[in-house]
Amino acid sequence: MHEITHRFVDVGGVRMHVAESGAGPLVLLLHGFPEGWYSWRHQLVALAEAGFHAVAPDQRGYGRTSKPSAVADYTMLHLVGDVVGLVDALGEDQAVVVGHDWGAAVAWHTALLRPDRVRGVAGLSVPFRPRGPVAPLSTVPSGFYLAHFQEPGVADAELAADPRDFLQRILYGASGDAPERSTMVVPPGGTFVDIWPRPDRLPGWLTAADLDTYAGEFADGFTGGLNWYRNLDRNWELTAAWHSAKIQPRALFMIGDRDPVLSFNRVDTLAGAVPNLARSLTVAGAGHWIQQERPDLVSGELAEFAASSRQ
Repeated sequence: MHEITHRFVDVGGVRMHVAESGAGPLVLLLHGFPEGWYSWRHQLVALAEAGFHAVAPDQRGYGRTSKPSAVADYTMLHLVGDVVGLVDALGEDQAVVVGHDWGAAVAWHTALLRPDRVRGVAGLSVPFRPRGPVAPLSTVPSGFYLAHFQEPGVADAELAADPRDFLQRILYGASGDAPERSTMVVPPGGTFVDIWPRPDRLPGWLTAADLDTYAGEFADGFTGGLNWYRNLDRNWELTAAWHSAKIQPRALFMIGDRDPVLSFNRVDTLAGAVPNLARSLTVAGAGHWIQQERPDLVSGELAEFAASSRQ
């Protein structure tokens, strides 16, 4: 059994905490919101056992990694730059880059902006969304969580009031165990926490110890992760040069059929934007936290994809 070890690396001035396991070709595992390296605890060991060097960073603004204070320091260009810098810091030329949720967006854009550094790209739960004709927030309805997150300090205070309670709610509420898929709309006068009912039990894939670990990672609050959302329109402006560009590296996509993302993200257009899509898998009964809800299946798919993406 491989162990998970931890260290800090300097990535372009960002002090980045990474968890890693194994030796071999590099596989980077990029988390989403509200997560951290711990969301990849199962895949780190499984990929190490399959012969890979698996590395899961806390991305900027999360966990034990640097948390810049300026909102503008969390653009997609910064996040992709962190990935490329991490590959450099680990002494590699290329990696298979895997991402979940927001991490999927970073993985897709790393493959789009720096295909020379990507042997293969895998997105979990969030498909690649090509740059649209208008700024994204102009199309977001009032109350939708993307709009609710924009005002600095508002959602930050809501989530930080009781991190463990919020995390218990959203980890259950967006999972395949929840009885209904959330609309992700905050009612007038309500909070983002309110849209996730407090469960009377934890799902089988999440223990009380897991929840304690997650809550500890957000002891400093959620502002870093929320700042990613506050750059949606800025990202649209900065990526104008890649409008209509396609992702060229070999790719894999996985999503649960009970994932709330399916209510506002189209998956059927993915193949057109990702011409080298090797496999697209919809997992029955799984929700948004697919690599935790179905760890063995996801680990197996990633190991097979990484093996087939070797040069």
